[in-house]
Amino acid sequence: MAKVLVLYYSSYGHVETMAQAIADGAREAGADVTIKHVAETAPQHVVESAGFKTDLVGELAEPGDLADYDAVIFGTPTRYGNMCAQMRQFLDQTGGLWAEGKLVGKVGSVFTSTASQHGGQETTLTSFHTSLLHLGMVVVGLPYSFPGQLTLDEVAGGSPYGATTIAGGQGQRQPSETELAGARFQGKHVAEIAAKLVS
Repeated sequence: MAKVLVLYYSSYGHVETMAQAIADGAREAGADVTIKHVAETAPQHVVESAGFKTDLVGELAEPGDLADYDAVIFGTPTRYGNMCAQMRQFLDQTGGLWAEGKLVGKVGSVFTSTASQHGGQETTLTSFHTSLLHLGMVVVGLPYSFPGQLTLDEVAGGSPYGATTIAGGQGQRQPSETELAGARFQGKHVAEIAAKLVS
């Protein structure tokens, strides 16, 4: 049984919802799944004035936690085509893990949320992959064997680099069933690959 960590940051709950779907998919593959979130780094007055969600699902993660899992699936909202500052700050604390090679050969995967359909989903995912490769992780995305990748019936997130959702400029859109299905597929896919590597 693979041990899978779903590690995320979410300002308004969209990435949190996707994280839960990712976890469901990994559990479907028989994985032992834990959900954690990274620390908030925005000033308290910003958190309050912007209405950030503060009751996130899962415990607060520490960088050293990553070494305890066979796979880590990271979730981040997009900020100007990159991961959010909260996730970047967390990853910047993994130097000790890098120096000791603690994450080499573990599976790493990423999912994200953007405000708009063209808000930088793919650049966020692929730029995140750079950090995972520096840590020695085996990068896994969302393959085209997920049929939702090819839908033309609706506006939906998703790319071969990872599951995504479109939140809307005011956060008014929640993840669609197609997007949640993509997240579940990715979670299951990652867990299956991690189980093969563990065995």
